[in-house]
Amino acid sequence: MDRTPENHEDIVDFLKRQHTEIRALFAEVEKSTGEHRRDRFRELVRLLAVHETAEEEVVHPAVRDLTGGKSVVEARLGEEHRAKELLSTLDKMGPGKDGFDTLLVQLRDDVLAHAEHEEREEFPLLRKQLSPERRRAMASTAKTAESIAPTRPHPGIEGSTANLLLGPPVAIMDRARDAIRSVLNR
Repeated sequence: MDRTPENHEDIVDFLKRQHTEIRALFAEVEKSTGEHRRDRFRELVRLLAVHETAEEEVVHPAVRDLTGGKSVVEARLGEEHRAKELLSTLDKMGPGKDGFDTLLVQLRDDVLAHAEHEEREEFPLLRKQLSPERRRAMASTAKTAESIAPTRPHPGIEGSTANLLLGPPVAIMDRARDAIRSVLNR
C-alpha cells in the first residue's frame, strides 16, 4: 500500500495544496508570453474547473450540514459563480486578446479572495467538526470527482445536484475539446 503523504492527506490539506498550485499558475500566466502563456492558462482553467467541481460535490454539502455551515457555503457558491463567469469569458478570449490582462487580474484577485475565505471560514469548520478519517475519505472522493469533472468553467452549474446531473455530459464534451485542441496545438 502506498504511504505517500498525498494518499493520506485530508480534504483541507488537499485543497490548500491546490490553492498553492493555483497561486503559482496565476503568477506563471501573468509573467509568461506566447505558447507558454497559452499552455499555462489552459492548465489554470482546467485546475480551477476541476477544483470547484470537487468543492461543490464533496466539500460544500458536508459543510452545509455542519453547525454554522449553511451561510458559509452560500457565500462560497456566489463567489464561485462569479469566478466561473469571468473564467469563461477569459477562456473564450484567449491570452492574446486585448483586455485579457485586466480581466486576468480581476479573476486572480477574486479567486485568491475566495481561497482565503475558504481557508478562514470553511476549513476550520471541517477540521473542528469532522473526524480525521472522514476528512481523508473526503479527499479521496474529491480526487475521484476531479478525475471525471468538466475541464472548463460552466457558470450556472453550481452545487452538488447540478454537478451530478449536468457534470458528466459536460465533462465528456470538455475532454473531447481538450483532446482536439491538444492535437491541433502539436
